[in-house]
Amino acid sequence: MERMSQHTSADVIVVGLGVAGESIGGQLAKAGLDVVGIESELVGGECPYWGCIPSKMMIRAANLLAEARRIPGMAGSVSDISPDWSPVAERIRKEATDTWDDTVAVERFQDAGGHFIRGQAKILDTKRVEIDGQVIEARKALVITTGTAASIPPIPGLKDTPYWTNREAIATETLPKSLLVIGAGAIGCEIGQTFARFGVDVTIADAADRVLPLEEPDSSKVIADVFEKEGIGVRVGLGIERVEHSDNEFRVFTKDGGDPLVAEKLLIATGRRARVDEQTLTSLGLSGKPGPLPVDDRLRVTDGVWAAGDVAGKGAFTHVATYHADIVVRDILGQPGPAAQYHALPRVSFTDPEVGSVGLTESQAREQGISVATGSAQTASSSRGWIHKAGNEGFIKLVVDADQDIIVGATSIGPCGGEVLSALSVAVHARVPVSTLESMIYAYPTFHRGIQDAIRHLRADQNGK
Repeated sequence: MERMSQHTSADVIVVGLGVAGESIGGQLAKAGLDVVGIESELVGGECPYWGCIPSKMMIRAANLLAEARRIPGMAGSVSDISPDWSPVAERIRKEATDTWDDTVAVERFQDAGGHFIRGQAKILDTKRVEIDGQVIEARKALVITTGTAASIPPIPGLKDTPYWTNREAIATETLPKSLLVIGAGAIGCEIGQTFARFGVDVTIADAADRVLPLEEPDSSKVIADVFEKEGIGVRVGLGIERVEHSDNEFRVFTKDGGDPLVAEKLLIATGRRARVDEQTLTSLGLSGKPGPLPVDDRLRVTDGVWAAGDVAGKGAFTHVATYHADIVVRDILGQPGPAAQYHALPRVSFTDPEVGSVGLTESQAREQGISVATGSAQTASSSRGWIHKAGNEGFIKLVVDADQDIIVGATSIGPCGGEVLSALSVAVHARVPVSTLESMIYAYPTFHRGIQDAIRHLRADQNGK
């Protein structure tokens, strides 16, 4: 760790070395700037230690179990499937997190030329940061990449209970007999389905009227139907009144007055909040309540200050953080390059089936006054989906600006939903005319060929056939 006395100033100070901060600091240091990076937790941030990487290891293992259960009727019979969480927990420790030790990441940052300080930074103004009583001044740039933390709702009785967030769920070495998930977004659905496939009795509850409420309603229905088949309880449109915990058991009382929901463990998956407090806002000359920092299309907060990644409020995704990082680096170095655009922001919920989405949903497009036309195709009706058979639930949906004949949003849900999304992301990002996509050659038999089927449905509707 860098000794505090060695730095009273630097060209660039990066506060927070998650995905965005580590990339920005490392790139700028390699470019020859004097960079100080400050991190209070683990260098690399949420994604490699408690998010994307370990969670997808869990999901991969759960999906293998699901595939084994699909063998009867297609490839013979299975006499015994015995889920075992121990190799999953071991892989997370050995391959993903080094048992939550960031030595390798710290060395990677230092090898790039950055100076690393472990500790909690206090931002004093647009140039100065205090850490452990010492002030460091940024000569050229202050970069804030402090990320987000799990947002915990103010449910009476919850605060003093041993509830889980995604971190405890990822780190557990033993699975509970039962799990109640409050929050039916991507995190809650991914972890809930994973645990259920390992034999945990899972119920997912949300105040929203459907699972994955930010996605197309048809996506929510597909996932809810799959959950029902897999024995996962879904309770939506459900307000929570209070939480009690005793005798190693949670009891969650709902506002409808029904029987409490009971489980050994309780996972809170109700979203993320930006790690920005009132003092930071004041120090930067900003007003308003704590939340994401306001940024322009170059991720500038104010003169000499940039924010990137989750804390910029443009999507709590690793791919947004790395996208931001490159823009910030170019801007600080005075290099040319495109500004940030979000019209083709992709996202994937790694449930089974995967839910990939890009751009606008149909309702969002209509709210923007776009002349909307849609086309869709069921995965199971495609040649590849029919061949796939077991586990082929899903569809491709296109949301089209009919006046411009371009796709402004799309959903790909199916066995390879996130991968099929790539072609749709290119189409939305580059504003490719539907007529161009219509004349493409689509490899057969592939899941992505469903895009052509969805276009044919779109044209049939437009032509009144």
